[in-house]
Amino acid sequence: MEGLPQGYRPNVGVCLINSEDQIFVVSRLNVPGAWQMPQGGIEEGEEPKSAAIRELQEETGIVSAEIIAEVQNWLTYDFPPTVKAKVNRLWGGEWHGQAQKWFLMRLTKDDSEVNLASGEDEWKWADPEEVIEQAVDYKRPTYEEVIRTFKPYFQGNAVSAKCKSTKW
Repeated sequence: MEGLPQGYRPNVGVCLINSEDQIFVVSRLNVPGAWQMPQGGIEEGEEPKSAAIRELQEETGIVSAEIIAEVQNWLTYDFPPTVKAKVNRLWGGEWHGQAQKWFLMRLTKDDSEVNLASGEDEWKWADPEEVIEQAVDYKRPTYEEVIRTFKPYFQGNAVSAKCKSTKW
């Protein structure tokens, strides 16, 4: 893939917004209090845009979304040492971190399609500042860049977060 930094696992991220410019986030079961936007690895021979659509559907069940924008460059973050050891063992590589292509998507229907892959996570719509504040530390600079890049596409009517859970 063009411009992919060496030593970083190719990945996509999805900043999914609703009609109120809130961002879809899912709780991280392994880090209490942390939330993240949908993301996942790019398969061999797969284009980033196709990977983003696939990952959104696989992780959230959402198919009613349109791509609005894309971050032009790969955004990278490094894994902390404990995370690096774990993911390299799981993914069978020697990755410094992940290089991500981010896509802004807008939900085109209501959120009744949400069906999280794990079935145990909580999800919510959050304002951009909350998304940054509640990200794990090592992803926060990437989230700041993603939101800064996509903010001009927001319609400017974000409201407070509404939490939903698949546990209830």
